[in-house]
Amino acid sequence: MRSIEIRTTQNVTIEYELAALRDRFFAFFIDVLIVGTKFYILILILEPIWGLIAESSLSGRFMGLLPIAMFVFYHLLSEILADGQSWGKKAIGIKVVRLDGKEPSLSDYLLRAVFHLVDTIFCVGIIAALLISSSNKSQRLGDMTANTAVIRVKFNLQFSLADILKINTLDDYEPTYPEVRRLSEQDMLLIKTIISRYRRYRNRAHQDVVNELVENLTTQLDIQTPPRDKISFLRTLIRDYIVLTR
Repeated sequence: MRSIEIRTTQNVTIEYELAALRDRFFAFFIDVLIVGTKFYILILILEPIWGLIAESSLSGRFMGLLPIAMFVFYHLLSEILADGQSWGKKAIGIKVVRLDGKEPSLSDYLLRAVFHLVDTIFCVGIIAALLISSSNKSQRLGDMTANTAVIRVKFNLQFSLADILKINTLDDYEPTYPEVRRLSEQDMLLIKTIISRYRRYRNRAHQDVVNELVENLTTQLDIQTPPRDKISFLRTLIRDYIVLTR
């Protein structure tokens, strides 16, 4: 499975697993089914008045362009509202991210949606499939123009069953850093990823990443005393987050 390294806005480089072609195909297929269902319902609603314009030469063009326009609009709106995930992407567990670590903007999502016309719709997905399979970052034309990639997001915040059974309520566990509420679930996924990579590859580069992350977190959470055991500190933050937000 291919992966990609992205430097986040916290100046920490982390590795993401790129979505495979089959993941993107199934997500696209689900999106097509959703749009197709909405199109069918719309036609049923318009059927009583459709006879009034059925004789028009524009009716055939309208019927051909309407589902395409609906798909482009659906893709744009769903990715904007769901933070880079259409309903199909959410079902498969993949999402859109920018390669520079920033949040994708409206213009990025618009480029991705419009380029569906070129690399998926008008060529039956052939161009998109070829580019995703052959490019280093698994990008279709829409990704290349918007500087985005599609990654897998099926992470697990849990440590072990024993850990969770011990800290599943506030009565059983007293959070050490209640300020952790300021962080997001994406921040927790970042912390967990860095811990996993540090334990797997114990080298100076990953140690520097851990040190930089801890420094940024202590500043962000207004923690006055720097922790001695940095990995234990990061694990504690995740435990506290689980207890305080679940």
